[in-house]
Amino acid sequence: MAHATPPDGLLAVNVLDASSLLAAFGALGIAVVLFAETGLLVGFFLPGDSLLFTAGLLCVPGATGGPQLHLWQVLPAAVIGALVGAQVGYLIGRRGGGALLRRSSNRSLHRGVERAEELLAKYGYGKAIVLARFIPVVRTVLNPLCGVLEVPVRTFTLWQVVGGTVWAVGVTMAGYGLGSSVPNIDHYLLPIIGLVVVVSVIPIVLELFRARKAGRGGGDV
Repeated sequence: MAHATPPDGLLAVNVLDASSLLAAFGALGIAVVLFAETGLLVGFFLPGDSLLFTAGLLCVPGATGGPQLHLWQVLPAAVIGALVGAQVGYLIGRRGGGALLRRSSNRSLHRGVERAEELLAKYGYGKAIVLARFIPVVRTVLNPLCGVLEVPVRTFTLWQVVGGTVWAVGVTMAGYGLGSSVPNIDHYLLPIIGLVVVVSVIPIVLELFRARKAGRGGGDV
C-alpha cells in the first residue's frame, strides 16, 4: 500500500524564515505562528514581526518573491492568532506557568521574564501589556507572567486585545504601505526582511548589554 508523502514545500519549510512559512501555509500559518509565539513559551524564537511585515508586503497587488496574499485574509488571521495566543498564555500562567518558567534553563526566556516584570512595575498593567507586544521574547513571557501574578482577567483581556490588535494590524500595514509606495519593492524583499529581523532583535541586544552592564556593576560592589 502506497504511503502519501507531504509536498516538497512542507518538507523544506523553515519555521525561522517568514517567507518560507508564508509560502508553505499562507494566512493560516500567520495565525498559527502568532498563536505559538504569544501563547506558548516554546514559541519565543518564532519570527512574529518579520512574518507580519512580510505578509503585508506580499498583499500588495503584483508582488512577487512569495505567495500573493490578501489583506482580508491576513489581517483577521494575524489578529486572531495574536489575541487567542495571548489569552491562552495567560491561562497557562494562572494554572502553573510559574513552575514552567522556573524549570526552563533558557537564558533568553529568563531575561524576558526580568524585562516583563520591570515593565509591569514601571508602567502598570495596561501600558506594559501593550508595550510588550513590540518586544520579542517579552511578548511571549509577559502573558503567562500576568497569569502567575494574578493580573485581573478583565484588565489583562482589555489591554492584550488593544495591544495585540495595534501590533498585528500596525506591523502588517507598515509592510503593505511600504510595498504600495515603493515601485518594484519585491526586488528588495530579502534585504527588507533582513532589516526587519535586525530591527526586531535590537531590543534583545540592548537587554543583553544592559544585563551585562548591571552584572558588572553588581560585581564592583
